[in-house]
Amino acid sequence: MTKLVCLAPAKLNLFLHVVGRREDGYHLLQTVFRFVDFSDRFNFALREDGAIKLHTPTPGVPEDKDLCVRAAKLLQRESGISLGVDIFLEKRIPMGGGLGGGSSDAATTLLALNRLWGLGWKRNQLLTLGLGLGADVPVFIFGENAFAEGIGEKLSSIMLPPAWYLILMPPVHVSTPQVFASKELTRNTIPIKIPPFSVEHGHNDLEPVVCRTFPEVARHLEWLRRLDNTRKVAMTGSGACVFAEFATEPAAQLALAKVPADMTGFMAQGLDRHPMHDFAEQ
Repeated sequence: MTKLVCLAPAKLNLFLHVVGRREDGYHLLQTVFRFVDFSDRFNFALREDGAIKLHTPTPGVPEDKDLCVRAAKLLQRESGISLGVDIFLEKRIPMGGGLGGGSSDAATTLLALNRLWGLGWKRNQLLTLGLGLGADVPVFIFGENAFAEGIGEKLSSIMLPPAWYLILMPPVHVSTPQVFASKELTRNTIPIKIPPFSVEHGHNDLEPVVCRTFPEVARHLEWLRRLDNTRKVAMTGSGACVFAEFATEPAAQLALAKVPADMTGFMAQGLDRHPMHDFAEQ
């Protein structure tokens, strides 16, 4: 095997509760991650010379800061492999939108190179490595929709009903550290237990802070809340993207057709698991 084509799907946080804070400043969370069929697309080509080269850099992101490059170099170093890779990335997931694009790219890189380089690492090994790259990376390696606790690394598989989503992208870039540092952020939401709980009744504790700082996010949410037949409307992650969940594809398509000209959005189907799930063994 010398080449691989892989997908890096976006995620939604169906709710996000901040339930406390560790002594080191990291926030303790509870959230449900759902993968959706809106993805970045990778082409990986094996190199024999050990070089790791990203041929499609993301504008504004230095190569040494790019998460997929960092993931490749980390796996190369920790495995002791002498092989390299050419990476071609078709970027679709917006940056700073709360859809997990960078984390998903890092996870897909680890999963793909585990196979391309013939490493045979187990999923738990990759999970540990991924956590060092970012708190959202492990769920994409875990590969299943998940209830997450801790800083997002304690993962439990969860079954979710079929759903379609209308996702809007307000034209703002939200700084995650800035949101978590806000004095207005609620940090004492009462923890829930799994099972049972209702995803529909959860909320996003970051949403009020972001809406006060970025009126465009609030405007997009308000428009979604006026739609019919939604099961849930919320912001994902620390924003700026917001979504409405529908039980059927026609309902989501009807909502997409109504999106105003001054808003940008797309429709995506909820996935049961990551498309690259089988690239790592248990």
